[in-house]
Amino acid sequence: MSVNAEVSQDGKKLTISVKGRFDFAKHQEFRESYEDKNLSAVVVDLREATYLDSSALGMLLLLRDHAGGDNSDIRVVNSSSDVRKILAISNFDKLFDIT
Repeated sequence: MSVNAEVSQDGKKLTISVKGRFDFAKHQEFRESYEDKNLSAVVVDLREATYLDSSALGMLLLLRDHAGGDNSDIRVVNSSSDVRKILAISNFDKLFDIT
């Protein structure tokens, strides 16, 4: 599985890890990773993501909407410089906490 979801012990934080290409092929897996969960905080770990396309940006926006929109607590962590550049060009640094 190239999208892995892990809920913290206290049940309050969801960590979604993406491995390989983060593109439309991961849409179903990514959505299922958060769909039926009550989210108070989400971490999207892109440590092993090698590529990000526009459909991945759309998936992140859907996650943000699901988690509460402007009130959501979503962090995108461990992204490579290339992925971080894509997120910055798309102004996602204004919507997400990117580290």
